[in-house]
Amino acid sequence: MAAYCSFRASPRARLLVACLFASVSLVSALKIHAGDASLATTAGGVVRFHAKWQGFFQNHCLDCHGEADAAEGEFAGIAGVDWLKDPEQMSRVVNVLRHGEMPPQDCEQPPQHDREAILADLKTLLQGTLNATSAAGHTPIRRMTRSQYNNAVIDLFDLQCVVFTLPEKMMRVHRGYFQPDSGKMPDVVTVGSRPLGKSQMIEPRLAGVAAFPQDLRAEHGYDNQADHLSLSPMLMESFLRLGQSVTHSPDFNAKRVGVWREVFASEETPENPRRWIRGRVAKMARRAFREAVDDATADRYTDFAHAVWRESGDLTEAMRVVAGAMIASPRFLYLFSEATQSNAPETLTEHELATRLALFLWGSIPDETLLELAGEGGLSDPSVLAAQVDRMLRDQRVKRFCDQFPTQWLQLDRIISSIPDREKFPSFYFSKYRNSMHMMLEPLLLFETVLIENRPITQLLDSPFTYRSGRLREAYGEKLSDEEGRVRGNDVTVLTFRRLPVEDRRYGGVVTNAAVMTMTSGPKRTQPITRGAWMASVLFRDPPEPPPADVPPLPEHDEEALSKMTLREQLAAHRERADCRGCHEQIDPLGFALENYNPVGRWRDRYANDRIVDMSGMLFGKHPFHDVIEFKDALLSEADRFREAFAGHLLTFAIARPLDAWDQSSVQRIAARAAKDGDGLKTLIREVVLSDAFRMKRNPPVESKPPVVATSSFRRSE
Repeated sequence: MAAYCSFRASPRARLLVACLFASVSLVSALKIHAGDASLATTAGGVVRFHAKWQGFFQNHCLDCHGEADAAEGEFAGIAGVDWLKDPEQMSRVVNVLRHGEMPPQDCEQPPQHDREAILADLKTLLQGTLNATSAAGHTPIRRMTRSQYNNAVIDLFDLQCVVFTLPEKMMRVHRGYFQPDSGKMPDVVTVGSRPLGKSQMIEPRLAGVAAFPQDLRAEHGYDNQADHLSLSPMLMESFLRLGQSVTHSPDFNAKRVGVWREVFASEETPENPRRWIRGRVAKMARRAFREAVDDATADRYTDFAHAVWRESGDLTEAMRVVAGAMIASPRFLYLFSEATQSNAPETLTEHELATRLALFLWGSIPDETLLELAGEGGLSDPSVLAAQVDRMLRDQRVKRFCDQFPTQWLQLDRIISSIPDREKFPSFYFSKYRNSMHMMLEPLLLFETVLIENRPITQLLDSPFTYRSGRLREAYGEKLSDEEGRVRGNDVTVLTFRRLPVEDRRYGGVVTNAAVMTMTSGPKRTQPITRGAWMASVLFRDPPEPPPADVPPLPEHDEEALSKMTLREQLAAHRERADCRGCHEQIDPLGFALENYNPVGRWRDRYANDRIVDMSGMLFGKHPFHDVIEFKDALLSEADRFREAFAGHLLTFAIARPLDAWDQSSVQRIAARAAKDGDGLKTLIREVVLSDAFRMKRNPPVESKPPVVATSSFRRSE
């Protein structure tokens, strides 16, 4: 029975527990007082831990994970693994026990007080190991993403247009509905969507400026992750040309450049051209490089601009060239922190903190307020930092956060490639357009409302309202009145979305909407495994392991037999294999819970073969459900788990790297503090910024330094 039960947990859970108890066989040889609860990071502390919990191991773990000939053959015979030296393993083990993944639900469960006690001891050992190893997350160097570059150049020059059009931007504002300082989203919004075609790409921009390639979203992550943002020599050359193309665009003029008079304008030659240039260079470099530059740097750029002026006799041209050089400099393009004194974590400098904050909430460089506070040493004060978060969340530039984070968190880019079968789902298509352009905007408008109105993040799971266009209402099966139908028109240029109450809890939230249902389905049928994996990754930050390479395809059936089966019956074969069953036990209840939604998100009670849809299941082995309403209640009962996962997603996006064991304590504190303060989305963001993981870094000293581009590499545009 124990061997069978072990298969019920995910492969990751089984591996972690195997590592956790690999050295348990040594315990019987130890003559240590088992009741000693004093734990430390010394070898003696580890020994006392093993001795204290010998009975727990024997009763709940050793049948499957103990000996070399254990039933868990994949993980048997690993007695030499010392998992206590690996904080990552320890952290994951803590989560496995916290969430009840081990022992499996079909096995005898330990008393709750024993589970809580062993967790407390494990956490003590984990913290000691982290302290002893200084295992804080490394803060790697990276370059700006394409959207960050666009935003930073706009803010640096106060452009009244974009640098280049970003096709990956899924929602475009019409008529200025986004007013975060109001604290209220309007009842009617007009928006555009990228799949609408070239008309949505027509916007004021700098002529002659070509965008560099789009940065792709990391698997289960975001496009700003440092390990994905390298800068090859070829791309560096492209950036050098890009900088000059920006400042020499015919649209880069007094009409479009807000700082034109204070930086570029020159009606007559000043008495001291070099001093005139240097004052403007130093001011611009402070914004571009996110801190005041030293005299040597200011002199180098000044000498370069002065040489251009002497050659051309045009001060505006000199400033154009030097400005183009600045936005091609690694000090502008690269995002990095100074080295720490040792391998131990240290607090970010004031200017590093200002930069990280601006990139998180505005996707750009710090504004003058942040730079002044950093120069005065004010941002290290938590109250000042919190006040800046509140200010920035009321600023229009927070729309950039809304354009980046939720689309990537929800993986909405996947809907672009969704192609439901035209014969089975003809209503998905109208004219040459697809309903996906309406679908994707519903969860994004919900997210913006939860943010602007600081609503509890649980409303992302089960919201009392939603935004829908007329065509989207029809897609859900609602019949419009004749007047509404006339107003709707074709909905292909500007889309009108109205705020509506959710009177049927089968809908509402970021899960049970047409966008998610469509992008996690195939052309002809739903894909419960895909839906379950999406929910595990997005809602609980716990993506399943990739399937084994030798998993066979679904067994072949004749068409007649297949047509009489439910999808649950067709997929049952995958759970017959022991190495598949663990993952399926994790993701199948999540995926089948959404089986009442067809491949384009419309409700159904029966399949096309008239078989009743069976969506019942049990969430995390402890919350049974029989309909979607009960499933949503089950999700809400795991609000703590969702809150921690969502905090982890926010933190990953904020610090631009995957989280590690050192970050987990920050995630838990972020979630706990947000829960005490009403669970508002703004509150959670503020707690992310105030966390140790956000405000600290670990950059061990290295011999080499970040590259610096010499002034001789700057070239004027011909």
